[in-house]
Amino acid sequence: MNYELEKFLQLAKESGIQDSEVYYVQSQSRPIFFEGNRLKQLESSQSEGTALRLWREGCPGLAVAYGQVKPRILVDKAIAITELNDPQIIELAPARRSIHPDTGKTVPVEDLIDLGRDAIARIRDSYPETICSAELECETETTTLINSQGLYCQYTETSLSYSLGVELVRGEDFLGIYDGEYSKDRLNCDRVIEDILQRLHWAQTNATALTGKVPVLFTANAATLLWDTIMMATNGKQVLEKSSPWSNIRGDLVVSPLLTLSQQPNLEPYSCPFDDEGTGTQDLNLITKGRLDNYYCDRFIGRELGLSTTGNGFRPSLGSYPTPSLVNVILEPGNSTLPDLIKQLDNGIIVDQILGNGADISGDFSINVDLGYRVINGEVVGRVKDTAIAGNVYTALKKIVALGSDRYWNGSCYTPSVMIEDLSIVG
Repeated sequence: MNYELEKFLQLAKESGIQDSEVYYVQSQSRPIFFEGNRLKQLESSQSEGTALRLWREGCPGLAVAYGQVKPRILVDKAIAITELNDPQIIELAPARRSIHPDTGKTVPVEDLIDLGRDAIARIRDSYPETICSAELECETETTTLINSQGLYCQYTETSLSYSLGVELVRGEDFLGIYDGEYSKDRLNCDRVIEDILQRLHWAQTNATALTGKVPVLFTANAATLLWDTIMMATNGKQVLEKSSPWSNIRGDLVVSPLLTLSQQPNLEPYSCPFDDEGTGTQDLNLITKGRLDNYYCDRFIGRELGLSTTGNGFRPSLGSYPTPSLVNVILEPGNSTLPDLIKQLDNGIIVDQILGNGADISGDFSINVDLGYRVINGEVVGRVKDTAIAGNVYTALKKIVALGSDRYWNGSCYTPSVMIEDLSIVG
């Protein structure tokens, strides 16, 4: 395979191209699906994709192919695309060799099936009227990046994941609860099952709708509504375009001093040794005790801002150019457990699942609460329905009352629950 990838660079050089790179991804997965409380489907899939980027007289060209491809066809296509683009400064990582072994563990399909059946059985033992679904998967993916400067980077990742869905219909009342886990070496459903059972217990009755400005407790499942806006505001591309309200204010206090947010790319299970430009990833403090420390950049954005790359140049898809993106966003926890935070609420709501997209770079949001609970005098009294929350993320982040000691992965964001002093609630 190494020889085949180098063939692209060789053919590009023979065509007069001095600067080129090949990005190659190969994956194999075995997903398992449960629907209606029963095993429904087993699958096995393989995929591979190759992206060739090159520059002719400074003009970039990017061509993509999936499956087996003849190198000459892809090289000719990339060269042809250079005719459509303007010249730019060439961004290629310098020569280095970085090969990272697979640290994950493969789990047999039979074990994943047993795990799914056991999880569904445990939920239905307590709530037999529920309809459960599940998806479990073991996937191995290898990423390779080489370029004409002599760069050779590769890592292989075996990952395990599962998601559980529980639905309950009572007349015209529909309840859906969804959760899951991602790991490199083992899956343990205990925490997720306990959380689902707790939420089913809280939702046994419906509570009176609440309106006005009240304290809101976001669980780890919903807290990324807030952190997504921070990720956009510290994106070097947004800073360069002056669309971030935090442009050119590094060192200033921008949110509550309770908040510390960083990137830690070596933390399992979402570890990533290098970005899609071949730059090694690094720990990066974005916000420390409420103060803005850094922006994150790819090679192009870093140069335009007068900064160096932070190793955050990632491709949104195989056919896209690298753009700034974070890996392993870590929020420092507080000292209170989720039950302790609930006890601090005299009259408020818990938001656990939301519908639709969150805020954009402006920070403004108005979203429906898919799963939420009313709290009175520190006790959950039932589920709230037909409720929306509205506000501005930047304003809300200055009104953080407390962060939970609980932290869970929501995607590649490791977040605790968070309580905001007041947000507008609409019934």
